[in-house]
Amino acid sequence: MRLLITGGAGCLGTNLIEHWLPNGNEIFVIDNFATGKKEALPNDIKGLEVVEGDISDINILESCFEKFRPTHVIHSAASYKDPSDWEEDTKTNVLGTINVVKLCQKFEVKRLVNFQTALCYGRPKSIPISISHETKPFTSYGISKTAGEAFLLNSGLSVVSLRLANICGPRLAIGPIPTFYKRLQEDKSCFCSDTIRDFLDMSDFLSLMDIVIDENAPRGVYNVSTGEGHSIKDIFDEVVDYLNLENIDVPIVPAGDDDVQAVVLDSSETEKVFNWKAKVSFKDTVKNQLDWYAKYGINDIYSHLSTPK
Repeated sequence: MRLLITGGAGCLGTNLIEHWLPNGNEIFVIDNFATGKKEALPNDIKGLEVVEGDISDINILESCFEKFRPTHVIHSAASYKDPSDWEEDTKTNVLGTINVVKLCQKFEVKRLVNFQTALCYGRPKSIPISISHETKPFTSYGISKTAGEAFLLNSGLSVVSLRLANICGPRLAIGPIPTFYKRLQEDKSCFCSDTIRDFLDMSDFLSLMDIVIDENAPRGVYNVSTGEGHSIKDIFDEVVDYLNLENIDVPIVPAGDDDVQAVVLDSSETEKVFNWKAKVSFKDTVKNQLDWYAKYGINDIYSHLSTPK
């Protein structure tokens, strides 16, 4: 497999590289390093090539396709760093995605896997969210990612778009787990939003990726989740317990205007179609994440949400 990964220096991309590179696959990464880290990618390792560039630049992207001639593409690049920067989100998540589509068509890529945000559903009418639920995003990140997904699904390519739960694993730099770990380690105050989310261990995600990357696997959109919801306070309590801290009275604040109270995905269709099911429990998922931070630390933390005033 000759695999090109957009946004390959991010959490998902780097874990896929570690998972697939030892198996003799060749991997090409393009990343602008807005959120991904150069140091997360190994240097001078056989089978891996990295180019710094933006997928919104069709000339740079085409030169990567021309040079590498990928058989498979993982579209992991996404703009979410500044929720008020609609232009950047549109440039990357819509126009950049269109560039990926056009080049996959031109170079006859066998399989294209897209990573989609669960925020595509907006404020859901019911929980867990079925794959048949309407898409109704209301944030810049959600709107632009959903527009990009629509272009992918209308491309005629062998496309699977995965609508993802919160995936936990090495180098995760977004969400409540790294936020609470870092702030509590630094003896800083925390708050918990009154929200519910689903959390998936990286090992479960990688086991699904082994299946969906096959060009003969089913196409379309699929939810990826354990199907279990947990409050942000549940996460906080797990981090407090892991750090052996005294019970902390943490404020619970309402979800912000750009947030969603509950996002829990129904993966029953994914489980049936791909004969896959998440195996790692919530507690073990959080512990695995915290063990990684305890060993390697955590620096930058990003969010697609506005900062509360």
